[in-house]
Amino acid sequence: MLLQCELFSQLPQSNIPMNYQIARKLLIDQTETTRDTLLNRLRQGKWPIPGQITSILLALKLVFESLKDVNTIDKELAWSLHKLGSKCLEILTMELKSDTEWPPLLKEDLQRITLAVESIFSGTWETKK
Repeated sequence: MLLQCELFSQLPQSNIPMNYQIARKLLIDQTETTRDTLLNRLRQGKWPIPGQITSILLALKLVFESLKDVNTIDKELAWSLHKLGSKCLEILTMELKSDTEWPPLLKEDLQRITLAVESIFSGTWETKK
C-alpha cells in the first residue's frame, strides 16, 4: 500500500542529494502544526510515515556536519530542533499509556533523534547517552 501525503513532497528523493538548505527545511517542516508531520502523527496516535524518521536522522546528521564549527544557529532552526529533540519522546511517553500499538523500535528511533539534536547543540556527534 502506498501512502500519499503532502509530507512526501518534502522528503528528499534518492536521486537528489540532500544539502544543508533542504535538510534545514525538512527539519523545520517536521515541526509545523498544520501538516502531516512526525510530531502531529505522534500526537494523533499514528505511526510515522515509512522513511520519515530515516529522512529526519539524515537531515540532522547533515545539519550537524554543516554547523559543527559554527557558534550560532538561527532561531527558526533552533526552535524546530528543540521541539524535535524534546517533544517526540514526551508525546510518545504519554501515548504509551494509551491503547495505541507502536512500532517496536520507535522509542529507540526517537532517542536517536534526541541524541542527534543534542549533538548539533554540543558540536560533538553523540551515539549513546
